[in-house]
Amino acid sequence: MTEEQEVMQVVHGRVKWFDPSKGFGFIVSDDAEVDILLHANVLRNYGQGSVADGAGIVVRVQKTQRGVQAVEVVSIEPPEGVVFPLADEAGQLLGEDILALAMEPARVKWFDKGKGFGFGNVFGRAEDVFIHAEVLRVSGFADLAAGEAVALRIIEGKRGRMAVQVVSWEAAAREAT
Repeated sequence: MTEEQEVMQVVHGRVKWFDPSKGFGFIVSDDAEVDILLHANVLRNYGQGSVADGAGIVVRVQKTQRGVQAVEVVSIEPPEGVVFPLADEAGQLLGEDILALAMEPARVKWFDKGKGFGFGNVFGRAEDVFIHAEVLRVSGFADLAAGEAVALRIIEGKRGRMAVQVVSWEAAAREAT
């Protein structure tokens, strides 16, 4: 085992804040006495361009001269205590019902954080899929970029297809294996 592998450890924590425009954020954890730097490149290697404040996160960290920083994201979970924003659209869908839905490969057509929604296109289908900002947030994301590859769990809403969960393409590929 190399010296680098010996000093790396797995830490469970919560995202304190993450700013995609700055390219970094911080994680707080009971396992570490200081905040842990989360760089945008580490998050992108996991397959996400952003992460929601308060999201649960498991990372491999390394102590450097500048402090503790994440070097690999192992997993991301939605923030705790959030109510899934489906209202009347999904009836009585529970978390396990949502997880039972198939993940459909898609690309983000556009997403406007200010407006609070956007649309995606599922490969091989013509109609758009509505993506609400709250669904994005409870899925552990802060934002989406046009053209970003994702996997969506989708229901038929009153006005068409709508995402009930967004998963990064890389995380969906890992889950499928």
